[in-house]
Amino acid sequence: MLLKKRLKKLYPLTVPDGLRLLFVTLYAIMSVIPIIYIFNTAFKPLSELFLYPPRFFVNNPSFHNFYDLFFALKLSVLPFSRYVFNSVVVTAITIIAAVVISTMGAYSLSRMRFPGKDWIFSVIIISLMFSPEAVKITRYLVVTKLGLMNSYSGHILPHLALPICIFLIKQFMDQIPRELSEAAKIDGASEWRIFATVVVPNVKPAIGTAAILTFQAVWGDTETSTYFMTDESMKTLPYFVQTMTGGLTTVVARQGASAAAGLLLFIPNLIIFVILQRCMINTLVNSGIK
Repeated sequence: MLLKKRLKKLYPLTVPDGLRLLFVTLYAIMSVIPIIYIFNTAFKPLSELFLYPPRFFVNNPSFHNFYDLFFALKLSVLPFSRYVFNSVVVTAITIIAAVVISTMGAYSLSRMRFPGKDWIFSVIIISLMFSPEAVKITRYLVVTKLGLMNSYSGHILPHLALPICIFLIKQFMDQIPRELSEAAKIDGASEWRIFATVVVPNVKPAIGTAAILTFQAVWGDTETSTYFMTDESMKTLPYFVQTMTGGLTTVVARQGASAAAGLLLFIPNLIIFVILQRCMINTLVNSGIK
């Protein structure tokens, strides 16, 4: 008995707990490896990028890839800053618009009564099963018929309909007691005021999750630049990175610049997720998705 107590003091974890901890640790390490690789590759000089056998870590870190990206490419097609500007503008406007539309749509489905509400929600759930490739032709027809080719609206409009955001926010809203809205109505608050001051502050985690999902869908998207933009000055950063690694430029000569561009494309994703990860966890816990 005394020996068992001493062993428990020295090794407080049981064997199953230890195995679970080992599995989680290995999984965390495997998840971090791609991030470390992206950072190391961006700072590798050209001699190390094509070194054989390849090395995971950089030996002589250099900023030459970033210089090549920002200044050398300026003389070729368009300045790199133009693609960054387009991506920032498109992403910022799309996030704001998509979050507002998704929140209002979720509110109407969660708190209001109107004919066909259940049918509309069923259609939203069914649409979650469609892959983006299944609606490419439809998107193209809508954008061309509306005359949105070569415009920021052509980038933004295809991303405004996000069924997953409406679904998550609606599920989160269903957890909020209806007594709060009824008490506000008794005090004379209008439907807009209830929405803005009672419901929205209580669904901030779901709104944060919707912002993350929208950002990831828009920031790394190349579809709108490929199909809806023929003017090079209207294309975005992901398209630029894709052309650098896809053979439209001299692949070998620009591998360093494309690695630096890949890092710059990845960093905003990492920052957004680190800042809003708690919102995503709260949303998954409180939306019935466990």
